Amino acid sequence: MKIQEVIQLIEDLAPLSYQESYDNSGLIVGNYKDDVTGVLICLDSTEEVVDEAIANNCNLIIAHHPILFSGLKKLNGNNYIERTILKAIKNDIAIYAAHTNLDNANGGVNYKIAEKIGLTNCKPLVSKKGLLNKLVVFCPVNYANEVRNAMFENGAGAIGDYKECSFNTKGEGTFKSLSGAKPFVGNKNESHTESEIKIEVIVESHLLSGVLSAMFTSHPYEEVAYDLLKLENRLETVGSGLIGELDEEIDEITFLKNVKVDLKTDCIRHTNLLNKKIKKVALCGGSGSFLLPEAIRVDADIFITGDFKYHQFFDAENKIIIADIGHYESEQFTKELIYDILIKKITNFAVRLSEINTNPINYL
Repeated sequence: MKIQEVIQLIEDLAPLSYQESYDNSGLIVGNYKDDVTGVLICLDSTEEVVDEAIANNCNLIIAHHPILFSGLKKLNGNNYIERTILKAIKNDIAIYAAHTNLDNANGGVNYKIAEKIGLTNCKPLVSKKGLLNKLVVFCPVNYANEVRNAMFENGAGAIGDYKECSFNTKGEGTFKSLSGAKPFVGNKNESHTESEIKIEVIVESHLLSGVLSAMFTSHPYEEVAYDLLKLENRLETVGSGLIGELDEEIDEITFLKNVKVDLKTDCIRHTNLLNKKIKKVALCGGSGSFLLPEAIRVDADIFITGDFKYHQFFDAENKIIIADIGHYESEQFTKELIYDILIKKITNFAVRLSEINTNPINYL
């Protein structure tokens, strides 16, 4: 199995188009075409994790956090980032990161946290823009089904819980083929009118290449007339954070105690309790303070995340409870998520969870 094939299993759930603009998810070190001897899954790529990969004959590390967020100008081993990359290169170990693409994915990091604390009816707190396109193609009436189905088979026409969605308009297309053309219908150097169907479908950006290829292959015309439009519509199933509900409301202290156990955190920093039951829960793995206004807007009873700063706690303004469980603590189950994705398809080599705790924060 090649590195590309392993990576594809992750990107089927969390394509790189889902990542935020500041992020650096993807293959950071290594060659897509290399054979895989073993996979080691971690939260952070560190020198110790590379050593663990070497010891277990794993030549692919899959991490949540990218070891590189910005470009390197020198590679001298002067800091942990440079040393980690140098050690990986010297030992032919590839490093891949699935970060905000996996955070934003439907069934990704935030859904794993929600599963741990028993939330249902989950959806993104803020759905993501810029992922949808409208593809419009014109084809002869008798070939419309073939072209439409070819696009459907490659992922076009999905809207929420519906598939194979399209809008079709019948009309007339005109053209005049020149001497160098090989027209499917009509004669060279003569104007021709053909009954055609205008097919309109929605396509996610990461599927666009495959859908276009299928459209061109199935279409009978030598020159395919089509329009491609970038949409501002949000992809409602993909986005930042998560909002969900408990099956039954519960008092604040009991809920916080349950979270401490379920999410295996040593400390929860929280705002004043509001003396009301917890039912509606907002959360975000990692650093989610930017989502606080949205959690308040949707009337969440509590917002669980990490990395809140001192003055940001005041922003709760007794409208919501902020529960900061720690960055590492909120994302530690991402390793399980990646592991579960891979073992469903991989049987011919080892997939391991790193045993190294890479949390840089300790509590006394």
